[in-house]
Amino acid sequence: MSLGLTWYTVEEAERKFGLKRADILKWAEDGIVRAEKVDNKVTRVNIDDIELKVQELTGI
Repeated sequence: MSLGLTWYTVEEAERKFGLKRADILKWAEDGIVRAEKVDNKVTRVNIDDIELKVQELTGI
């Protein structure tokens, strides 16, 4: 879990983890990743949730 910044823009999360934007947005839509929205558009995602999902997918 992060001790610092926990909310990243979708673009920052893409770069940090090498993920596809579509995957991150799908996880947010499915409620797997918490997201902040403005005008019904995802603006930031919770990086701790992303880390947990990546760990689940990779087994690390």
